[in-house]
Amino acid sequence: MTRVAAIDCGTNSLRLLIADVSADVDGGSGSVTLVDVVRTLEVVRLGEGVDRTGRFADDALQRTLTVTRRYAELCREHGVERIRFVATSATRDASNRDDFTDAVQSILGVPAEVIAGTEEAALSFRGALTALGETDFDGRHLVIDLGGGSTELVLGASIPQAAYSMDVGCVRLTERFVQTDPPADAELAGIRRDVNAALDVASETVDLSLATDVIGVAGTVTTITAHALGLTSYDPYAINGSRLPLSVVLDACESLTRMSRAERAALAFMHPGRVDVIAAGAVIWATILQRVADATAAAGRPLEFVTTSEHDILDGVALSLAE
Repeated sequence: MTRVAAIDCGTNSLRLLIADVSADVDGGSGSVTLVDVVRTLEVVRLGEGVDRTGRFADDALQRTLTVTRRYAELCREHGVERIRFVATSATRDASNRDDFTDAVQSILGVPAEVIAGTEEAALSFRGALTALGETDFDGRHLVIDLGGGSTELVLGASIPQAAYSMDVGCVRLTERFVQTDPPADAELAGIRRDVNAALDVASETVDLSLATDVIGVAGTVTTITAHALGLTSYDPYAINGSRLPLSVVLDACESLTRMSRAERAALAFMHPGRVDVIAAGAVIWATILQRVADATAAAGRPLEFVTTSEHDILDGVALSLAE
């Protein structure tokens, strides 16, 4: 057994998973067990303004590095043996990313890996499937990781067979379109237009019509699922592995887009750092799901349910440290 730490630095949040990993060598299956020790999240909004300026803002850098130092202390306290820090969309886009990655290396003693969208998708796929447990399901999962700056689509059975990273995310499109409270119809239409344009390109690589189920991951999707479930507090155990009718998920998305900021903030399950970006995230999620539903219906396999996983790229990174 090895104690590892996975750190996922996205556009909106910085997340830490400290876990014990062990391989099933006796059983000969090659499976890896992951047991949480610490799982925590801070909304740092590293990608604030990056879509417009192409650079990290000084304040955003300092917020993120402050939390990184806190995570380094947690790793020391819990006797972590291996650490992997991955950075995604915002860091890929920022011209001054070396300032950030150099500082992370100084704090943690390991490189800050700026991973490509395809690797991000593969890690998310691996993590997401852990929510399904043992299954004899032999179809093709479409895992969708809806982040702050990008959204990854990955299609496969037990391993990824096709993947694509789209430059659409809840922070990026909030900054690009949303100026009113609640968002105006024209703003929502702009978000849908950009998402559909991205999907037009993505579908050349990832054939949406082949999906036999959809698994959504990351904070936007889990928050929408909490709303769809009618939760009175954020309950990851209720959310993880939940399988809801497509119509229920789409209704939850519509509800969140029509709420004012104050109404969203009053929802007990809503993280304060998601209040201002969840409306755009809900439009993105609804638009993607509708495109998948249209594609699978045309193929004679209508999409009826949507599964949500609390496990995602963070778990995929932790599992990679066992290898």
